[in-house]
This record gives sequence, C-alpha cells and structure tokens, in this order.
Amino acid sequence: MNTPNQTNGTNQYLVASDFDQTLSFNDSGLVLSELLGIRDFEAKVAGLAYSNLVHQGAELAYLLRHDPQFRSVRREHLIEAGRRVRLKDDVKLFADALRGDFDGNRFHFYVISAGPRLVVQSALEGIVPPENVFGTEFSHDRITGEIESVLRAPAGYGKIAVLQELEVKLKISPDRVIYVGDGSSDLYVMHHVNSRAGHTIAVSETKAIGRIAKRTVLSDDALSVLVPILEDILKWNARQIRELFTSHGLALQDWDKIRTDRLTFHKAADRIDGRQMALVH
Repeated sequence: MNTPNQTNGTNQYLVASDFDQTLSFNDSGLVLSELLGIRDFEAKVAGLAYSNLVHQGAELAYLLRHDPQFRSVRREHLIEAGRRVRLKDDVKLFADALRGDFDGNRFHFYVISAGPRLVVQSALEGIVPPENVFGTEFSHDRITGEIESVLRAPAGYGKIAVLQELEVKLKISPDRVIYVGDGSSDLYVMHHVNSRAGHTIAVSETKAIGRIAKRTVLSDDALSVLVPILEDILKWNARQIRELFTSHGLALQDWDKIRTDRLTFHKAADRIDGRQMALVH
C-alpha cells in the first residue's frame, strides 16, 4: 500500500527549478531581443521593475503583450530564441541523474519559469519532457499569429500555484519539495518553500536570495545542484558524492566550502559626538 511521499515503497521528492540564469547563462528575453534586433531590452525591464507594474520575472511577458517593439513576435520566434539560449554545462546529465534511483529515493524534476513556455521547452528539448516545463502561456491570433493575451504567467505567486498543483498531482508533501533559483524573482517562492519545511538552493551570489536559500552552490555546471540535494536530503558524504560524479565521467576538481560573513557598520550619532568631545578635552 502506497502512502503519501511513497510509490511502490520508493520515497518521492519534487525538484523544481527556475530556468533563466539557473539552468542557463542568458536571460531568454535578452536572447529574444537580440533575435528581433531590439537593443534596449534591459532598460525596458529596469523601468518595469522600478515601477512595480508587474511581478519580478514577468517583465518579458508584459513586453510581449504590450510593447510595440515586441508585437512582431510569433511562435516561431519564441522557438528559435529557445534554440539560441546557452545552457549551463551538463543540464542533460543533471536531468538524467535525477531520474535514477538513489537508494530507494526518487526525484521528479520540473522547470517553472516566468519566461515564455515555448522558449523554455525549445531550449530544453530532448532534456526535460515538454509536460514537465511550466512557463508563461499566450493566446495567439489565428490569422496573424500575434500574441493576443497572457493566459498564465508563473511569476510571484504564480510559481507557488504551480508547486501546489504538482504536490497534489504527485502526492508529495511540502517538506519533500526542493526549489532551485538564482535571483530576486525567486524570493517569493523560496519563502513559501522554506515556511513549509522544504529545501531551497540558490545558484547565484545575489545577496537577497543568499539570505533566504538554505544552501548556495556556485558553478557553471548544472550537476553541482546535486551536491546539496545529496548532502542535505539523502545525507550522503563527500566520498559517495565524488563516486557518483565519477560514475558519470566527471572528476570533481574543486569543491570549496566557504562561509562568508558580510558586515556593514553605521556609527550612531551620539557615539561620534562623544568621541569628538573626548578628543577636544
């Protein structure tokens, strides 16, 4: 008899990852802009972020629907942009590794991005099944192919909604959820996962997310995310982890565990005044 978090006696976990700059080096919006010859994409995104008009991460979805320069975008442009996205090293190996059986533990891998779903699916073709990719979905005019509306954008609370749907579908409790992200657009969902005893992993040095994530891993290789999963969730030791990488043809060359304390002091006005008076006397 199967119980929650178990199927045929195997422990089940949900691994959900962001896409842009988590599994890739480039922002998919920037790649799409270069494809279209639009040069001020970053300025447009910065303006939207400053205005707080949309959820962080949903800027591209807003531009695709409302900005005149992006009105020419069609399905084929989104698919081609995905093909041009530069993925981190060994993304396929990472996805394949998660499909394995780890001493009776199994991981279900999904990608949740605020970027266009067609872009992410195209970028991860042959790596992650299309049905395991969640991203912003649009409706298109049947005649012109122009984007008519945004059907769903997994940004902000939208990512949480996807996670909850997957928990129900897979019969996995919140404490078996692992979320991987890189920036401020992932803060909302990381807070949510942490508050329900899940596990969060950051893959960038962004201060805001580093304070929230339970682990931070910095590497150009996507397989590095396995380290905190195996250490923290499955309680593997360094030898076991190195042997796993070796079995996949990878020698773990550098593994530096560094704790960094960042401190900033502001002197109180009364302390400054008191010191000045002492110097005068």
